[in-house]
Amino acid sequence: MTGRDHTAGALFAVLSAVGFAGKAIFIKLIYARAPLEAVSLIALRMLYAAPFFAWLAWRAWRREGLTRLGWADWARLGLMAFLGYYFSSLLDFWGLEYISAGLERIILFTYPVWVLAISAIFWNKPIRGHDLAGLALSTTGIALTFWSDLRFAGEPKALWTGALLVLGASLTYSFYLILGGGVIRRVGSARFTPTVSLLATVMVLIHFAAARPVTLLWQPAPVALLCLCLAVFSTVLPIVFIVEALKRINAGTVAVASSVGPVLTIALGAIILGERTTVLQWIGAAFVLAGVGWVSRTPTDGTA
Repeated sequence: MTGRDHTAGALFAVLSAVGFAGKAIFIKLIYARAPLEAVSLIALRMLYAAPFFAWLAWRAWRREGLTRLGWADWARLGLMAFLGYYFSSLLDFWGLEYISAGLERIILFTYPVWVLAISAIFWNKPIRGHDLAGLALSTTGIALTFWSDLRFAGEPKALWTGALLVLGASLTYSFYLILGGGVIRRVGSARFTPTVSLLATVMVLIHFAAARPVTLLWQPAPVALLCLCLAVFSTVLPIVFIVEALKRINAGTVAVASSVGPVLTIALGAIILGERTTVLQWIGAAFVLAGVGWVSRTPTDGTA
């Protein structure tokens, strides 16, 4: 690997983190401007993103020499779509109806720690002392950040509801990562991401059609533009960038570069959304980043 490759990989990782950091900001802006909730907004997000994922899937599937997939492979892809791009996203978007963008990002960012804990509980993966330290640091950071928001919450019940929903999203995404390793190796990363995204789009639209009026898909131009930005800049491009980063640098370096995400979300939440920031919140964020960084020192096997 050349120095140029390493620099490019780090840049892609940072750009991906910036894109993901903006996701909660776009969602909160849309919630403030339109009578939309989680199911409707996810439907709009996936509809706008679908053409890009379809193009990526077409490019990936037309390559020669690909492994043919059986029904079992498609069933696994469907499970990954449900866990990672449908159910986890639904909980996350739902949680953002109740809590700040900064708190959401801090809770969601703890998924590497939950991957470690879940692997130890369900698959008897060894857990080392420094991993326990990372778990303790991240849990303490969430508690401090939550306490900071709770002090100023007008409705504590709503804060608890939102925090638990986003924690559920983080845990669900952790199962997606653990179970997805073997599927990715079988299918290939180039086919996996766009295919899973398109399968999740179908699931989201079925849910939307069963629960919401189709008229919600037609929004005023400013809202539609925000939905397009959410789909392109905080969904499609970050996924493409993270794949490009992993081609050039190792997962540990990607994790370090990605740690700018929660900090950016807190800062953008304060600047764009006018969210309150406190010293305690920043201390909590530092604890979470330290805990995730501590765990990321030793990459874990992402398979079950």
